Amino acid sequence: MFVPTMGALHEGHLALVRRARALAGPNGTVVVSIFVNPTQFGPKEDFSKYPRPIEEDTAKCREAGVDLLFAPTADAMYAPDASVWVDESSLSTVLCGASRPGHFRGVCTVVSKLFNIVTPDTAVFGKKDAQQLAIIRRMVRDLNFSIKIVGMETNRERDGLARSSRNQYLTPAERAEAPVLRKALLTAKASGKRNPAALEKIVRGVIETASLARIDYVKAVNAETLGEPATTKRRLLIAVAVFFGKTRLIDNIEV
Repeated sequence: MFVPTMGALHEGHLALVRRARALAGPNGTVVVSIFVNPTQFGPKEDFSKYPRPIEEDTAKCREAGVDLLFAPTADAMYAPDASVWVDESSLSTVLCGASRPGHFRGVCTVVSKLFNIVTPDTAVFGKKDAQQLAIIRRMVRDLNFSIKIVGMETNRERDGLARSSRNQYLTPAERAEAPVLRKALLTAKASGKRNPAALEKIVRGVIETASLARIDYVKAVNAETLGEPATTKRRLLIAVAVFFGKTRLIDNIEV
């Protein structure tokens, strides 16, 4: 069982680890990777500032029953003249892919490399980044990886904010407003509406009540293809990305 992470482990990560531990059973092996992957960060993003508390992370992994912690350096993962990439060309063009060009090429490449190194039979990912999960599933299917992908529900704080390593960047005022994302998504789902434009309008209206929120995108898409819904009878995914100051948070809900 494999749980890939970028470290700065919080309860959301540990929930994934516990799920992997349960799936592996007493005789199975649980591997966690910690690697802040430079190729998925844009030139103006927070790669250099991304938290790297490796000693704390190691202790948390040990307490959670991890058998092997894999924490490579960037030099070990990427040759100086590396020139081969894994690039998904459909699901990655929308939502965060549109806002962060090249991000998912970096994600697919590093996850492929980790899969080849660790050779797991199962990998566990969180559903907070629904687009990433969909892309990893597509990559596994299209490249014939013999790996089962398990998606786990988003782990949240008591006030509904999705747990994220980036939450620690929020100022007290920003942190107080950030739960508006969950409130907006739940309001849209409770409305009973199925029209994407109507759902997006509801979500925007709620988020805009937070004075410190700056919307990157609000989109209601087909939950499987991430494209424009051909029919509202299928599952819809409402996905949001919102800045609070310089911190970009994402969340989603299915309807």
